[in-house]
Amino acid sequence: MATLADKAILSGADTRPPMLEKDMYDSRKSKMELYMMNRQHGRMILESVENGPLIWP
Repeated sequence: MATLADKAILSGADTRPPMLEKDMYDSRKSKMELYMMNRQHGRMILESVENGPLIWP
């Protein structure tokens, strides 16, 4: 007896989450960047995300 997962695989269902599709990832990334730019200290947040956290001596 086939399970539901087997039926989904046999029927060719695409089971990947949509966040793993490249075009959707890029648009989400750009939305996050725009959001961070509009926040107070947004430039520091964006640079921290892109370059890693700022380490004070």
